[in-house]
Amino acid sequence: MSNLLIGLLGALLSTNQAQAAAQVVQENTALPLPAAVRQAATNDPVAVEFQQLLEADETTLEEAEKMIQQSIAFEAQGAGERAEELAERVDARFAQMRLKYEDFLRRHTNHVEAFLAYGSFLGETGREEESVKYFERARELDPKNPVSWNNLANYYGHRGPVKKAFEYYEKAISLKTNEPTYYQNLATTTYLFRKDAKEHYGITEQEVFDKAVKLYKQSIALDPKNFLRLADFAQTYYGIRPLRTNDALAAWNDALAVASTESERQGVYVHLARVCGLAGLYEQGQEHLKKVTLPEHAETKARVERTLARKSAASKDDSEQSADPGADLAPTQPQVETKTISKPAAGN
Repeated sequence: MSNLLIGLLGALLSTNQAQAAAQVVQENTALPLPAAVRQAATNDPVAVEFQQLLEADETTLEEAEKMIQQSIAFEAQGAGERAEELAERVDARFAQMRLKYEDFLRRHTNHVEAFLAYGSFLGETGREEESVKYFERARELDPKNPVSWNNLANYYGHRGPVKKAFEYYEKAISLKTNEPTYYQNLATTTYLFRKDAKEHYGITEQEVFDKAVKLYKQSIALDPKNFLRLADFAQTYYGIRPLRTNDALAAWNDALAVASTESERQGVYVHLARVCGLAGLYEQGQEHLKKVTLPEHAETKARVERTLARKSAASKDDSEQSADPGADLAPTQPQVETKTISKPAAGN
């Protein structure tokens, strides 16, 4: 759930709340608790209590999300509460959960997983600055646990210094070489902070792009059926100049191959059309757009159609320049490990 609740709260302040909320939900995905966490050892009372704490955490976030979604729905009917009042009500619910975590940690001062879990909860609920000390404490208790390194790297990627983010992601990878999230996070940070990456690694901008692409591919190799991961990688090509047309098209076709819904597939067709527009393949782009029929993609489809038509006309007389149809897109932010990875059952 990571940034979902924060995003939904922000959506309440939007002039188009329903649309903003839909966008937030589309861009954030919740993953289930791993079996190792759900099945705590019943002969260990601390493990059982920690399991209950995790379940309360999940319930708290679910209830808060429901409160926000209901308020947005009521607002659409002209009966919603003020955003400030809802935020206070949601935070009051979060405060109850914070007290539970703090009580547990007072009694179990060396519980690495609990420090990680609480840090994740704080980050998910808009208290990123506070989360750092809990991730740091987890790292002190167990320097070989990669989760704390990853989550601290996320913080430094957001707040700086970015050099620490590079170093900490690399440390997380060295401690767990088969975790795709770590490679993707380092790839995204390298891509987004190109100047810092050039200075940190002593490489050129094109070599920065090469490094980011390599890291994304390592992430995908470890999780080849993850559509969101593949789509995130494919979007990076919008920012690479000169455009690597064949690589970009191949990346989107790879995403298309694992798309599990018609909406995902049609979304990829829109992106394929965008890339074609950038590459001057206007007729090919129009062919991709013919496959886009769902109403949810209609606005984006129309915008790309206009761009393709304008660029096609301009190419004939070479008298005008057109806007980059993919300039507004970028890869997602690095992922904080929350309950799905950072809260293994005691002993794991």
